[in-house]
Amino acid sequence: MTVSHSDMEGTLKELGCRTVHQVKKVTEYMLPGTKEPFYVHVENRCPQIIVRPAFHQAAPELCEIEGVRPKDPFYHNADMTRFPSEKHNGKTECHFGWAFEFDNTVALRSFIDGLVSVVKQSS
Repeated sequence: MTVSHSDMEGTLKELGCRTVHQVKKVTEYMLPGTKEPFYVHVENRCPQIIVRPAFHQAAPELCEIEGVRPKDPFYHNADMTRFPSEKHNGKTECHFGWAFEFDNTVALRSFIDGLVSVVKQSS
């Protein structure tokens, strides 16, 4: 069972993540106490959090959190404008990031806490 969209939204709000922008199925958030963006992609019943692709190498420990399921390869979406872009399947470049799904809200909370810690250490 994965975290529902409403549970994810509620948990992110409780943690102090703020919504910046919403387009179609992608919502841009900021981590609490930082200027680090991340995105929530909602499709079907499994919402995903997408972080910068640099975290793939800088924070592999995010994958080790119980209940966190990283998705590979990278997730591509033209609406994630704060992320880098690369040529994927089309003729033009598309923004991309590292996507995660969560088994429960405990895993989601641990993930956000770990991400904030990584961001603050690198600042």
